[in-house]
Amino acid sequence: MTLYLRLAWRNIWRHRRRTVIIVLAMGLSLALMMFYDGLIDGFNQAIAQNAVRVLGGNIQVHAEGYREKVDSNPLLPLTDDSAVVQAALSQPDVIAAARRIQTGGLVSNREGSFPLSIIGIEPEAEAPVSLIAEHVVNGRYLEATDEDSILIGKGLADALAITVGDRITMVGSDAHKQNRQRTMTVIGIYDIGLPSFEKGAVYISLAEAQSLFELRGQSTEVQITLKGVGPEAAVVAALTPILPGYEVESWAKNYPELGNAIGQKNAVMDIFSVIIVVIAGIGILNLLLMAIYERTREIGLLGAMGLKPRQIAATFILEGTLIGVVGVIAGIGMGLMINLGLGQVGMDYSQFAGITEYMALISGRIYPTLGVSNLFGRATVVLIIAALAALIPALIAARREPSEALHHV
Repeated sequence: MTLYLRLAWRNIWRHRRRTVIIVLAMGLSLALMMFYDGLIDGFNQAIAQNAVRVLGGNIQVHAEGYREKVDSNPLLPLTDDSAVVQAALSQPDVIAAARRIQTGGLVSNREGSFPLSIIGIEPEAEAPVSLIAEHVVNGRYLEATDEDSILIGKGLADALAITVGDRITMVGSDAHKQNRQRTMTVIGIYDIGLPSFEKGAVYISLAEAQSLFELRGQSTEVQITLKGVGPEAAVVAALTPILPGYEVESWAKNYPELGNAIGQKNAVMDIFSVIIVVIAGIGILNLLLMAIYERTREIGLLGAMGLKPRQIAATFILEGTLIGVVGVIAGIGMGLMINLGLGQVGMDYSQFAGITEYMALISGRIYPTLGVSNLFGRATVVLIIAALAALIPALIAARREPSEALHHV
C-alpha cells in the first residue's frame, strides 16, 4: 500500500498547475460550505436568541399535566413558583427567571376584535432581558403596580386604530373556565417588526392577571433566560431532578416551528453542498482521463511488470482520493481564515430586516461561527466524490491491454 501511495502522490504532481486548479476548486467548495455553515449558525444564534426573548425565555417551567392540555391554554398554577425561580437562578447559565400567567382571550373595540394570548408578567424581572421592553415605541413599559393597563403590539394598534390612552375591552378565561371581562387602558405600544406576533400577544402586570383570573399570589409559568442559546439541554437536565412534579422544557419543544424553520435551511444547504462538490469532482474526472491518455505507455509498462488490473485501478483511485485529501486540507484552512475574519468584524444585516418576518429578529450584525459543526460530514462528502470521480478513469486504465498500451504513440 505504501508503494501505491508514493506512486499516486508523485503522479498527481506531474502536472502541477492542473492539480493545483482542481485542489483549489475542491478547497473552495469546502470553504464555501464552511462559510455558509458558519453564517447560518450566526443567523440561527441571532434569530433564536432574540426569538426566545420574545417568546418567553430559553426554558419554561409548567405544572405537571400542562403539555397534555396545552392546546386549550390551561391555567394550571405552579405549586411553589418562588422555589422554581430560586432553583433556576442557582444555575450558572441562568441570567433571569420570572413568573408569568398566560392564557387565551380576545380584545375588542368598535373597530373589531382579535383572538390572542394574554400574558401577565413581572415587568421588573423581565425588562432586562425582554425584547418587548426594548422596543416600546409609544407610551411606556409596564410596571408591577399597573392596574387596568395593557401593553399591546403595533400590529394590533394599527388593526384597532388605537393609540396610547385609548381604552379597549379584554376578555379571558379564568382558572374555572369562566370568561372574565375588563376594560383596559393602553399604556404602551411595542414594535418588534413582527406584525403577526404583535397582533397575537398583549401584556398586563402579573398582579392584574392574578386578580382577573382568580389566581391570587400564584402563577402558571416560570420563564428562564440563559446567557445564550445552546445550553438549554444541560440546564433542563440539571433542573428536572430538583423540580419534581414540574414540566421543564426548552424553547425548542415549546416552539417547534422555529426549530423546524432553522432545520429546513440546513437541509437545503446539505443538498446544494453535494451539487457544488459534484461540479468540482468533474474536474478530477477530467484530470484523470487526460492522465490516462498521456500515460498510456506507462500503464502498459506497469501491466507488463506484473501489476494486476485491480492494482492499476487502485493507483488511479488513490490519486483521486489524494487530490480530495489535499483539497479538504486546503478547504479547511481557507474556511477557517474566512470565518475567523468575519467572526471578528461581523456582517451588517440590519438593512435586510424587513425582507421577511423572521429577519426582523436580527438586530445589528451577524457574527459567523467557525462553521465546523458539519465539517466531518462535508469533508467526507468531498472525499467520497473525489474517489468516485476517479473510478471511471481507473476502470478504463485497468482494462488497457499491456501489449497495445506499450505500442501507443
